[in-house]
Amino acid sequence: MRDLDVSRITEEVKEAVIKANLELGQDMLDALRKAIGKEESPLGKEILEKLVENAKIAREERIPMCQDTGFVVVFAQVGQDVHLVGGSFQDAIEEGVRRGYKEGYLRKSLCHPFTRKNTGDNTPVIVHAEIIPGEDLRLWVVPKGGGGENMSRLFMLPPSAGWKGVKERVVEAVIQAGPNPCPPTIVGVGIGGDFEKCALLAKKALLRPVGTPNHDPELRALEEELLEAINNSGVGPQGLGGRVTSLAVHILLVPSHIASLPVGINIQCHANRHIEIVL
Repeated sequence: MRDLDVSRITEEVKEAVIKANLELGQDMLDALRKAIGKEESPLGKEILEKLVENAKIAREERIPMCQDTGFVVVFAQVGQDVHLVGGSFQDAIEEGVRRGYKEGYLRKSLCHPFTRKNTGDNTPVIVHAEIIPGEDLRLWVVPKGGGGENMSRLFMLPPSAGWKGVKERVVEAVIQAGPNPCPPTIVGVGIGGDFEKCALLAKKALLRPVGTPNHDPELRALEEELLEAINNSGVGPQGLGGRVTSLAVHILLVPSHIASLPVGINIQCHANRHIEIVL
């Protein structure tokens, strides 16, 4: 058993939300630069070049790469031999977000659904936690923008729909999203489970670094098939036409009920922000 003071969680989360908003990951930069070479539209190519330049300015001048600095979601893997001391796990994460958004001068985007009164500190935080063996605590801190999140979709398909039905829904969702999620995007797809599980899988799929292959060869082939279909849609960078609508499709799959084929779709914008922390 290992004691871990929750003050460390607060400090790490604070630093993570600032860094995630100011520094685009190397995987995304590599993917955008690769996309420039693939883009056939002159306007699309110029947009991709501007996105790379935007990321460079954000990193060098220490300003957010996008004005939407996100609703923070945290995926947590908590080792069963970790003993958290000094306070509440949820409170420690929220205090980190609270401090990070204040000290980093990040926009606070959370509000009451009806009155639209801002909460003032970008909390509460959505935390998805699972218990795993060991003494480590692993966190993925994900500031998720509203443009991509609004384009999420969930379908409870009949089993007869099969892969053909899943593919149709995913491609249709990306086309209907158009410019709203600020393409080029990363598309997370969760297949199986139940109503809430497939949605969670879709969002969790976005954590995989862009450019890394799916460890399952069958799913890898399906991802490539979906990406090709999406990029043949013509939506293009920022929805203004072109070859590169999405940079990657990531699929997670689990078993489902014999009567169901649940499919969740979660779209991430080009400001693909997430930081992994291991304590």
